[in-house]
Amino acid sequence: MPALFSAVGRLPVAMYALATLLYVQGATGSFAAAGLVSAGSLVGVALGSVVQGRLIDRLGPTRPLLAVAVLFAAAAAALIAAVEVDAPLTLAVGAAAVTGAVQPALPGASRALWGRLVPPGARRAVAYNYEAISMETFFVLGPALAALLAAAPWPGTGLLVAAVATVVGTTGFALSPAVRATRPAARSASRGMIGVLARPGVLTVAVAGLGFGVVVGGVEVGVPAVAAESGSRILGGILISAWSVVSVSAGLIYAARPWPRPLHLRLPVLLGLFGVLVAAMAAAGNSLAGLTIVMLVAGVVITPQVTAQSLALEVATPAGTATEAFGWVITAITLGVAAGQSTTGWLVERAGPSAAFLAGGVAGVLLAVVLWARRHTLATIPQPASLPARC
Repeated sequence: MPALFSAVGRLPVAMYALATLLYVQGATGSFAAAGLVSAGSLVGVALGSVVQGRLIDRLGPTRPLLAVAVLFAAAAAALIAAVEVDAPLTLAVGAAAVTGAVQPALPGASRALWGRLVPPGARRAVAYNYEAISMETFFVLGPALAALLAAAPWPGTGLLVAAVATVVGTTGFALSPAVRATRPAARSASRGMIGVLARPGVLTVAVAGLGFGVVVGGVEVGVPAVAAESGSRILGGILISAWSVVSVSAGLIYAARPWPRPLHLRLPVLLGLFGVLVAAMAAAGNSLAGLTIVMLVAGVVITPQVTAQSLALEVATPAGTATEAFGWVITAITLGVAAGQSTTGWLVERAGPSAAFLAGGVAGVLLAVVLWARRHTLATIPQPASLPARC
């Protein structure tokens, strides 16, 4: 039962930002304005996910998730109202940021639940791979659904559907027996302003998440821009969904035989390869056929990155801080997506869609270099004996 409600509540994770972007762009006619509002919601997620993670670790998931579900419903209504009355852009960005801050931290709570229900070792690695693949499945369905609903008579339909699914899924997950039976974890000695992020290994995984988000943010702006130039807004969502289809398929194969095998090498190698492939999308120009081919090749390394991040947290995170640690990674990813979307939205307005792919890809490669320099922070952490060496 919690897995079902978690799926409903996490489906909008990949849908919400794109639905917001398409809604605002349809209302204002500006990709720059749409990118700022969408980025505002992602910055809000970045600010709120760690706080929610700490509360869930300390109080258990039920009460915090129910509280933020109510706040999220109210904030989403305020954002829609701001767009509908043509409020100033700063007000719309602020409303989006509040909405993001109270967006329920369901992905982290769901991942932490697997850590409590499944014993360490191969079975838990499989559970984390399921989480990564299921998230990619949502990236298949979410963008396509957002794009289709953007073509509805009221362009805010996609945003409304995403908000309702989030509230329903979060409420059902929080009230399910397995989640209600969860007891707060013993408090870790890792406290302070940044908490578990002070752990070098956790910081390394967060840097990997930041790089991943920057690259994805550039693609999420560049692809819809190419589609819009071709005269089909729906095509952008379809292309992003096809990207995720490849990612899911590659993830299933990668789970059987991951490469590179040493965990501390996977994060920099996979991020660097991702950045190079996305930068290569710029060479396609406005050719949808060429863009699609390179984009699908780039999609091969998405799920392996997400899985590697979960496994790295498994060995780098102290007991009692699992949800907070995942919150920091979510924060890093969303900040990266926000930076990618806002920057590339500005670039698209001035230099065309190809600039979005080039900027996002180069940023990913640069952060991969940082990860390579920090690889020792994971290499020096012994993996549990029950965790397969290839994971």
